Amino acid sequence: MDLALTPYLSMINSLSPLDGRYGSKVDELRRFFSEAGLIRSRIAVEVEWLIFLCNSLKLEGSAPLNEKEVAALRRLYVEFKDDFADDVKKIEKTTNHDVKAVEYFLQEAVKVLKRDDLIPFIHFACTSEDINNLSYAQMLKGGVQKVMLPALKELLDQIKELAEEMKGIPMMSHTHGQPASPTTVGKEFKNVGARLYRQLEGLTNLEFLGKINGATGNFNAHCVAYPNVDWVKASREFVEGLGLTWQRYTTQIEPHDYQAEIYDLLRRINVILIDFDRDMWSYISKGYFKQKLIDGEVGSSTMPHKVNPIDFENSEGNLGLANALLGHLAAKLPISRLQRDLTDSTVQRNIGVAFGYTLLGLRSLQKGLGKIKVNEERMAADLEANWALLAEPIQTVMRRYGITDAYEQLKKLTRGAEINKESIQAFVQELDLPDDAKKRLLELTPADYIGLANQL
Repeated sequence: MDLALTPYLSMINSLSPLDGRYGSKVDELRRFFSEAGLIRSRIAVEVEWLIFLCNSLKLEGSAPLNEKEVAALRRLYVEFKDDFADDVKKIEKTTNHDVKAVEYFLQEAVKVLKRDDLIPFIHFACTSEDINNLSYAQMLKGGVQKVMLPALKELLDQIKELAEEMKGIPMMSHTHGQPASPTTVGKEFKNVGARLYRQLEGLTNLEFLGKINGATGNFNAHCVAYPNVDWVKASREFVEGLGLTWQRYTTQIEPHDYQAEIYDLLRRINVILIDFDRDMWSYISKGYFKQKLIDGEVGSSTMPHKVNPIDFENSEGNLGLANALLGHLAAKLPISRLQRDLTDSTVQRNIGVAFGYTLLGLRSLQKGLGKIKVNEERMAADLEANWALLAEPIQTVMRRYGITDAYEQLKKLTRGAEINKESIQAFVQELDLPDDAKKRLLELTPADYIGLANQL
C-alpha cells in the first residue's frame, strides 16, 4: 500500500505539525511560502522581466509582445496551477537547479506562443539571486500584509474589546508574585494592547527591498551586451514596478537587512504575546478567570474536574518555536561570505515555518481569550483579604503632611502581620492628620485604590 497516495495518511505521516495536525490553521500562508508559492513567484518575476525588456526597454534584437501575448504569459502566475509547479519540479530533476528549471519552463511557454525569438531574453543577464530576492520580497510582502497583519489586528481588536468590557473591574496586582497596589482588569489588557499596537505600526510601515543587477551587483554583463542602456535607471524602474523598494547597493545578493527587520519585529510581537500568555495562565491559576466549558472537551485524562488553560499553553509553545526560527533568520540572513555564499538559500525556505508557528500561536491565544470569563467574586475576595495594600497610600499621605518616619511606622505595622480593615483604620485614627485627609483614608478600601486605571 502506498501511504503517500492517501491524503489522510499523508497528513498523519507529515514531519511537521504545520502540515499535519495544524495544517488547516495555517492554510492561508501556503499560497505565499510553500514550494508552489515560491515557484509561482519566480515565474512572475521572470515573466515581468521578459515583458519589461521587450516592451519597456525595447532592447535591440527583441520584438515587443502584443496584448494577447502579455496576457497569456501573465496567466502563468495569475492563474497559477499546481500542474505548473509539477512541471517545473520535473525539469529540476534534470537541471538540479530550481531557478534554471523555471527558465526552461518559460522557454516551453513561449514556444506555445510561437515566439521562439523570446527565448534568448528569458532570464537575460540575470543571476539566480536576481530572481530569488525579488520572489522572496513579493512572498514576504504578501505574507505580512495579507496574513500576518490582519491576524494581528484581529487579535488587537479582541484585546481592546476585552479591555473596554472589563475596565471597571478592580484586581489585585502582583509584583514579585506578592500582593501589590491594585489595578483593573481592563487596564492590564490595555497595557498589552498598547505594546502590540506600537509593534504593529512598525510592521505596517515596513519596506520590502529588491535588486536586479547581475552576478555581483555591478551590471557587468548588461553593460557589455547593451552599453547604451541606462541599466541603473532600468533596474530601479523594474523593481519599483513590482511594488518593492529598490536596493541600489548589493553584492550578488540583496543583503537581507530588511528581512531581519521583519523577523525582529515579529519576534518582539511574539515576546509580548508570550508574556501575555503566561500572565493569563497565572490569572487562571489564581481563579481570576474561569474558562467557558465546551461540550465534549476533556481537561485531564485522569482528573475529570480539570479545565486546563491549554490554548494559552499552546500559544506560548508555538510562539517560542517561531522565535527560535525568527531569531536564526534575523541573525543569519544578513551574513554572506564575500560576494555570496549559498547558506541563505536553504534558510529562507523556512520563512513559512516561522510565520506558520507565529500564526498558530496567535490563533491559539485568540481562542483562549474567547473562552475566558472574569471571576469578579474571586478578585474582590483577594482585595478584601489584603488591607495591607493600603500601607502605601497611608504612608504617602503621612509624608505629605511632614511625618518623617511614615514608611517605618507602616513597615512596623504591616510587615509579616495579619492586617485587616479594623487594624488599618485604628492606625489611621491615631494619626496627626487634617480631618479631610484622615476621612479620605478611612473611606479608602483596597477595591477603590486603583488610581487612574479607569482613565488610563
